[in-house]
Amino acid sequence: MQINRVVLTAVSCVLLAMVTIQSGASLAKQLFPLVGPDGTTALRLGFAAAVLWLVFRPWRALPQGQDWQSIIIYGLCLGGMNILFYLAIERIPLGIAVALEFTGPLAVALFGFKRKSDLLWVAFAIAGIVLLVPDLASAQGLDLTGSLMALGAGACWAGYILFGTRTGKKASGGITVALGMTVAAIVIVPIGAVNQGLGLFAWQVLPLGLLVGILSSALPYSLEMVALRNMQTQTFSVLMSLEPAIAALAGFVILSEQLSFLQWTAIGLVIIASIGSSLTPKKAVEMGM
Repeated sequence: MQINRVVLTAVSCVLLAMVTIQSGASLAKQLFPLVGPDGTTALRLGFAAAVLWLVFRPWRALPQGQDWQSIIIYGLCLGGMNILFYLAIERIPLGIAVALEFTGPLAVALFGFKRKSDLLWVAFAIAGIVLLVPDLASAQGLDLTGSLMALGAGACWAGYILFGTRTGKKASGGITVALGMTVAAIVIVPIGAVNQGLGLFAWQVLPLGLLVGILSSALPYSLEMVALRNMQTQTFSVLMSLEPAIAALAGFVILSEQLSFLQWTAIGLVIIASIGSSLTPKKAVEMGM
């Protein structure tokens, strides 16, 4: 009974993390008319870095020597992922942006697999993207630039995973995230401040920026760490595969974003590919590394 309670708590943490991060993205999109995607990213990263420093106190175990190289690259990937994603959702619906962004971690999961059955998950992911192509060609369809930015955010997400794993082996997850978020903030906050000027510090903007930083970064990362301590990585990955659907629902409820049947199908195919790759034995990946 105790084990079931622990598992239930872990699952609840994962689901709550996904809900908070997508709710934060929906709230962030409402900030775009005030400070733009770059200003919103600056607020998110700046406040998130401050909160994570207070929570995890990374000064107690700062990396040494060459370890900083991985931390810096990890932080740059984190910053790129955030700003490209916000630039994407300015142009395309939230659920589709998350589905396209998911190609990054999906590529990491599939890279190095040797089984023929792994090609099935690749096919599902490609089919999901192909279903969106008619929308890209239509004048009333998806914005091509926004779609490419979502894919770019996915590439940064892949780098975030690879370098985050490398740095996480030498420091705790909380310290790694706090330092990476700080690097991202150092790069992105000045860009947002220069582009948006004093508007970035308006009294009606700062509280929303703080809320976005907490909902989109500080809270979900903390919840995910709790979950990972109490469930298998494979189970965690399967649950995270639901994120594009949760993003689409958040976009519908909070932003009134309507998706077509084909767009929902495309999101579903990406989810199937992600779940399938998560359930595939990871022996081939470990041998490749």
